[in-house]
Amino acid sequence: MRASRSTLNKTLAMSKNANKVPFSKLPLPPSSHLLTHNLTPDPRTPDPVTFFSDVLARTPSIQRRARLLSPEAHFSYVNPMPLEFPYEIAPPDPPEVITNKAEYIEQWLSDHEAKIPAEASSALSGNFHLHKYISKSRNYRRELIALSETCVNDCLPLLDCGDAIDTLKPTFVPSKLDIEKVSSSAEAQNACQELVDILGGHVSLMSPDGSDQLGGKGCAPWSLRYSGHQFGDWAGQLGDGRAISILVTPHPSDPDTTYEVQLKGAGRTPFSRSADGLAVLRSSIREYLCSEAMHALGIPTTRSLALVYLPELPVIRERVEKACVTTRVAETFIRIGNFEALSPPSRAMFFFGGGQQHADYEALRILGEWTVRRILKLGNVDLDAGDAWGKELVFEVARRNAKMVAAWQAYGFMHGVINTDNVSIAGLTIDYGPYAFMDVFDPHHICNHSDQEGRYAYNRQPNMIGYACRALLNALAPLIGAEIAQGNKAVQKGWANNVNDETISEWRTAGIEEVGSTMNQIIESTYTIEYGMTLRRRLALRRVEPSDQRTIFQPLLDMMENQRLDFHGTFRKLAFFQPRMLHGEDNSGTTTLEAFIAELLRGAPEWERLDTGKATEEWLAWLDAYAARIESEKTGGGWAGEDFDEARGRAAIAANPRFVLRQWLLEEVIKKVEADPTTGRHILAKVMQMACSPFKPWGREGDASDNELSEEEREERRYCGLGDRRMLGFQCSCSS
Repeated sequence: MRASRSTLNKTLAMSKNANKVPFSKLPLPPSSHLLTHNLTPDPRTPDPVTFFSDVLARTPSIQRRARLLSPEAHFSYVNPMPLEFPYEIAPPDPPEVITNKAEYIEQWLSDHEAKIPAEASSALSGNFHLHKYISKSRNYRRELIALSETCVNDCLPLLDCGDAIDTLKPTFVPSKLDIEKVSSSAEAQNACQELVDILGGHVSLMSPDGSDQLGGKGCAPWSLRYSGHQFGDWAGQLGDGRAISILVTPHPSDPDTTYEVQLKGAGRTPFSRSADGLAVLRSSIREYLCSEAMHALGIPTTRSLALVYLPELPVIRERVEKACVTTRVAETFIRIGNFEALSPPSRAMFFFGGGQQHADYEALRILGEWTVRRILKLGNVDLDAGDAWGKELVFEVARRNAKMVAAWQAYGFMHGVINTDNVSIAGLTIDYGPYAFMDVFDPHHICNHSDQEGRYAYNRQPNMIGYACRALLNALAPLIGAEIAQGNKAVQKGWANNVNDETISEWRTAGIEEVGSTMNQIIESTYTIEYGMTLRRRLALRRVEPSDQRTIFQPLLDMMENQRLDFHGTFRKLAFFQPRMLHGEDNSGTTTLEAFIAELLRGAPEWERLDTGKATEEWLAWLDAYAARIESEKTGGGWAGEDFDEARGRAAIAANPRFVLRQWLLEEVIKKVEADPTTGRHILAKVMQMACSPFKPWGREGDASDNELSEEEREERRYCGLGDRRMLGFQCSCSS
């Protein structure tokens, strides 16, 4: 007997998910791999037991009040609680006289905390996991509108998403979907619902009783404390004002590699200042798509897992918008600002900030050793043997961030707000706000309309990464100076106790003098090498020629700027260039090269206004040099054993995206999802599909005319285009 389609689907799903577990049952790493077990908590939330039994029950406002943490603290325990802010605290019903308003408010907040056990706890296959808790007074609507299958596969392969992915079919034409009603088991539905509840901030994960398998320390969600420079001005304590980390889990293929899962927009924390701790749908979509798009391009980045839409939760920005929680994933979310918080340049009142604690050099040592051991994993430093590590930490962070910004420049990515609190210690692109990918090439382009002075313009990004690395050096310099003073050995516990300000200043000066010049050289050399390597990949060149920047790269960029050509479109077209075009003709008598150049020039949004004669001459000269450079690689072994032209073509196409996450399409997708999340989520899934496979020939690239394409293919082709001219160079707001 032939099985029905629904039976087959169910069987396949069961097979696929056989070794997977729901989110709450993802395994935890050993205590040595947990940030909260190795760094110092806020003394107001000293451990998960106290946090659960005292803070959540009696003084929950500690989590929601903006305040300066004690100087030694690296983080504070915080429960997700996405609610409209200021909180609407209703009077008693039936009415009664409130004799203690503070107590009444604390009770109201406590009632809204997720602290009621959702189910009996149990162990799974010997792996300890966290327990679920819910609130008795909070049950807003939650809708999963996006889930990144690539992030699940790469970072959380044990995660059972239930039937979530089956409900998010990617298409530009939702009305044409032939969707058979998803037939899934109760187990699959429950796994999906649990995912939505946890990632929407409705269910909290904790192990508060201290009797777990992690040294009796317990686990609870947390937010990090950090400070930073914003637009070049010292801002004091900043911190995770709307980001709450809920889990760390090891990767099954390498248990030493762990991934931290963080909710962005899940409610106020002690670092929220006057903000609401929420995120809007618009900015959440932008971050969700760009994180995965950057990964697909090979650019180091945090990852995005899901979007949970909260349609009943209004958020006031320039207009009233709806809330959305983004789940992002990374090996670490520690930034340069975490170090600045512990060794600040000033304690004055600040632009943006609200104060700054005194330096705590012991906390600086603890954070530095954790970073060296767990995050950077520096093989040339043996902490157990007392090796000095301060300058090696600075060098590695500089090296990683130089590689990252080189990739930004080579792929035309603009971050928009490279404040020191937005620069990852691991060299990951983090905090996607007013970002943009280059359209018409303009090295001076500013993508953030709040950046009126152009501090973070495209051509200044490498310098701004250098500025951030110098801020890290300034923070660590006293420790580095102390290491130098004791014969290049690591400082020990209490190393700065009873040390006067003059000695600290001397150590700081010595540390900067010892490290500064070498750090700058590392940034410059690493950037130059990585940028050159990436541009060679984009031009399908394998041999390193020192003259490439002068003879190939810069002349190409100059032409793009002068002719106002589309940055990515030009590189994609060049992927199809072959030196033999210099001599070929088509049936009309037009040389193949002339036709190719004409196609390049049509990449200008106002190509009809170009001086085509002059532009063609410039391209002829450059293509002649480029062809000679290509031909020079036929010997030397770089392409040994491969068909040269065919291999070069494949390599060029695989390095130059057909699909780019442009501003116009982001705005269009956002409007469609805002207007109708039910159909918009399918369009969002389609854009994510294209972003995760940007090099594919979407829309049957070069294969057919528009009238030969299906409706879906026509939309694919349109989404690979420059879009409305009025959107070129569109500047985003920092508002999110």
